[in-house]
Amino acid sequence: MFNRLYRQFSNDIGIDLGTANTLVYLRGRGIVINEPSVVALNTKTNRVVAVGMEAKNMMGRTPSHIRIVRPLVEGVISDYEVTEEMLSYLINKANDADKKLFRPRVVIGIPVGITNVEMRAVYDAAKSAGAREVYIVEEPMAAAIGVQMPIHDPVGSMIIDIGGGTTDIAVIALSGIVRAKSLKIAGDRLTQDIISYMRDEFKMLIGEKTAEHIKITVGSALPDEIPEEISIKGRDLVTGLPREAIITDVDIREAMYASISQLVDAIREVLETTPPEVLADIMQKGMMLAGGGALIRNLPQLLESQLKVPVTIVDDPLTAVARGTGIILENVNLYKDVLVENTDDISFR
Repeated sequence: MFNRLYRQFSNDIGIDLGTANTLVYLRGRGIVINEPSVVALNTKTNRVVAVGMEAKNMMGRTPSHIRIVRPLVEGVISDYEVTEEMLSYLINKANDADKKLFRPRVVIGIPVGITNVEMRAVYDAAKSAGAREVYIVEEPMAAAIGVQMPIHDPVGSMIIDIGGGTTDIAVIALSGIVRAKSLKIAGDRLTQDIISYMRDEFKMLIGEKTAEHIKITVGSALPDEIPEEISIKGRDLVTGLPREAIITDVDIREAMYASISQLVDAIREVLETTPPEVLADIMQKGMMLAGGGALIRNLPQLLESQLKVPVTIVDDPLTAVARGTGIILENVNLYKDVLVENTDDISFR
């Protein structure tokens, strides 16, 4: 009887706990929250002022007693208490008012290869934030499920999830990860590359939001037929006064070149260690790109030319992991093998 009541009055929740954005999937309703992983804290009272988009809009514009915190750095929790506050806010926001009597069951995506301590921090934060049960799944596996790859079949599939803090590269077959690599080169690194390039080459200081806007607007991995440019405003490092500059797509490719080259090398390294039969499957089916970084213009074409493997961007790459956690929620027993650990009796490897 309790199980019947629980199903009726509790909302199961899937969470893509990302460095840049956190997405929440509500069972039966789909993705209901897509908020930046940002929290604003009042240092005088040590209380949370804002979470998500509201906090992100404050970035660069806060008085001295308001501190903007990104509680996840490079895919892992860097501030446990703030992460707990953010998860609590998101879980409560996703849960209907009449369903808060029962604590929800939660599936959370994590990067490949994080340590047991980091995994435990995710589990504890979700439990403290109000979860009844916590299931943990690696993000590339969740993304593969979200885009309906045949993960249970004896056929090799490859997915590259380029997020905000990490890029997860995984070769999957028979409900398991055959080869995988996680690197700290992703959207945030590319944004920092642009900030550094503007400082070194243009002697101009710009903020993170401006750099991100430049990346989205004119960033590309290979030249386009029509050159692009953008006008930006920042501070002249020589005079200290406001200044405007015109930036082209060539500048941004140069800024991101080193990081994208490392990304290509990491994918090549995974391919080089993949068993031949699985590699043959990948060459036939190609590799899939997910995550926000998949939207960098001409990145698939660059990877195809460098790696000689077909590359496809998945449908709606930003939500692939969140959709995967939702599918797992719908049938936990079917996907039990893909979970890192089952929660009530968690014993880390």
